[in-house]
Order: sequence, then structure tokens, then C-alpha cells
Amino acid sequence: MTNQNMLGKSRVIVNERLMELAMSISNSNVLPRTSVSELMALFGGLLGRHKNNLIKPLEDDNDHKGATKVNAWIDSMGASSPTRTRHESENRDQTHWTLFHPSALNMFNQIMYNTNGKQIIVFLDYDGTLSPIVADPDKAYMSKKMRVTLKDIARRFPTAIVSGRCLDKLFSFVRLAELYYAGSHGMDIKGPTNRRSTKKGNNDEVLLQPASEFLPMINEVYKILVEKTKCVPGAMVENNKFCLSVPFRNVDEKSWAPLAEQVSLVLNDYPKLKLTQGRKVLEIRPTIKWDKGRALEFLLESLGFANSKNVFPIYIGDDRTDEDAFKVLRNRSQGCGILVSKISKETNASYTLQDPSEVGQFLRHLVDWKRTSSRSHKL
Repeated sequence: MTNQNMLGKSRVIVNERLMELAMSISNSNVLPRTSVSELMALFGGLLGRHKNNLIKPLEDDNDHKGATKVNAWIDSMGASSPTRTRHESENRDQTHWTLFHPSALNMFNQIMYNTNGKQIIVFLDYDGTLSPIVADPDKAYMSKKMRVTLKDIARRFPTAIVSGRCLDKLFSFVRLAELYYAGSHGMDIKGPTNRRSTKKGNNDEVLLQPASEFLPMINEVYKILVEKTKCVPGAMVENNKFCLSVPFRNVDEKSWAPLAEQVSLVLNDYPKLKLTQGRKVLEIRPTIKWDKGRALEFLLESLGFANSKNVFPIYIGDDRTDEDAFKVLRNRSQGCGILVSKISKETNASYTLQDPSEVGQFLRHLVDWKRTSSRSHKL
């Protein structure tokens, strides 16, 4: 074996040992006060790879024209919906990614230590976070256990659901009047009510609707898209009041191109609307500067924590649209973002949970922690 080969093999062994050590630190639930992010940055440097280079980001291509724009969207749709088997190198990337985004369950004690007596406020996405992703969007029900847990959370912390769903549909799924609801990606925000009815529109204290002027246009585009997408088997269009969704979960991959083309062609006539992408869904939204991150900021302000240092927001979500909220928390250096995902992806979240069942576990830990801490304060 040549000296060069021996050197290469030695580097591999060293990297593997560093990875094992970093993983043991990342997964430990009893950590020193040293910043976990600093430790992970150190290991990242030693491993010779930066976390942001692990995955190619999926970029919005709203500035592209014609076929180039459609092709860009098709590539993005494929990248966010992998159907192939992972290679060994991708599994190594997954392990390395986990170092920088450890399990929120494993790190629960550290997260609670970081709250340092501050007011915890809980923000949650719905689909893929509180409920599983399902083929039929109208059947994305929470489990009874999750609803009980969510009710317990709302009793102890200000709690908001932030979703791309229209507010009425969101409320019909959750049916808890004591929550804040931000539908249409935060463009339809309503506050808690003391009423106990679960009828549509029950939660009627409107706090904010920044895109109300776009309603006629969105309804018009909805009708056009319903007609235009009829030729694509499995395609459907959802009217989420202030935005539209075109899920392609039930569309054959060979039909993604015709679907993206139809949607793109319709939007060419509506420059005040933009096309974005979520988890196996194309979304049409107004071009106003408003997203889940802005909704989070608005809700913090509404709760009296606009410029407060005495608040610890916890935002849990699984979608690309949740990245706007994760970014806000990172820029504010407050609270923490938790991404719900089983695969590695570029994110501004600090921690991860794999699926709604783990979200439920984390929320129950939070309830138990609050119950225990409240008892200790009374002693």
C-alpha cells in the first residue's frame, strides 16, 4: 500500500471516530452548558465539510421564463419527492446532517435549560406535523391522543397553529377554541374564543388579513386552474382562501411536467401572484411580503412580546414554508425551530423530529416539564 493510500485510509478512520464522538454528544440528554452549536461547528471543521454544502437547496425560480421556468419547477418537484433508494454516501450525509440538527427528544433537557425561565410560546404547522401526510387532503385528521396533548399544551402555553390550509378547514380539523389560528400561510389570523362550538367560523375574532384585496383574483385563478388541470390524472386544486394549493402527491411522475406547465401558463397572466413549492404541492400566493415568519412575528407582537427578551418561541413544522419561521427565530436568536423530517435537507431549524408521533412525544414532554416545574415553584 502506498503512503498516499495509507494517508487516505487514516483520514477515513479519523473522520469515522470524530463522527462517532460527535453523534454521542449530539444524542446525549445530559450536556454541559457549552453551546451545542459551537461543538457541532468544531466537528464540522474537523470533518472538512460545511453543513450547508450537504444538500443542494431547492430554489424558487419565479424569475425564469417559459420552458426554463417549467423545467426548473419539474427538477424541484423531483428533488423534493425522491423515489429512489439512498446510496451509501447519502446515508453518510444523513448522519453528518444529524450532527447539526439533533433530535429534539434527545435534546429536550438542553432545550428546557435554554428557556431559562422565559415565557414559552408554541407554534405548530398542521399537515405532516400534527397529522400524518395523507393522499386525500380532506382526511388529514389528528389522532385523539394528539388532540388531547394539544389541548394540554394550550392550557399551559400560548399556542398557535400556522398552516397553508384555509382557516375554516384548519379549525374543523383541530376543533380547539383556545388556540390562535393562522391559515393561508399566515394571511388569515384569528385569536382564541371562549365558545365551545366546533362549527365553521366559530373562531371569529379576526386579527389580521393582509391579503384581503387579492380574494377576487385568487377565486378567479382557482376556477381556471380547476378546468386546466382536469387533463392531468390525480391532480386537484384546493382553495385555501388567500392562497391556492395544487397537490401532486397522487399524480404520476410522468405527468408532473404537464401539470407544472399548466399552472405556470395560467400564472403568466397574473403577475401579482407567485408560485412556490411545499411538500409535494405547488402553491399560488399573493406577491406581498408575508409568510409564516411574518405571521410568527405578528403573533408575538399581539401577545406582547414584540421586542421582549423574556420569550422562548418553539416552532415545529415539516414544510419548506416553515423555513420562513425558522429563519425569523434564528435571526432573533430566540427560541428554537424544530424540523419534522426523516431525510436530510437544508434548514434553518436547530433540531429535528422524525414524524407526527415524535411531535406528540415532544409536546407531552413539554406538558410534563411544565407540570413538574409548576409544582416545584409551589413548594
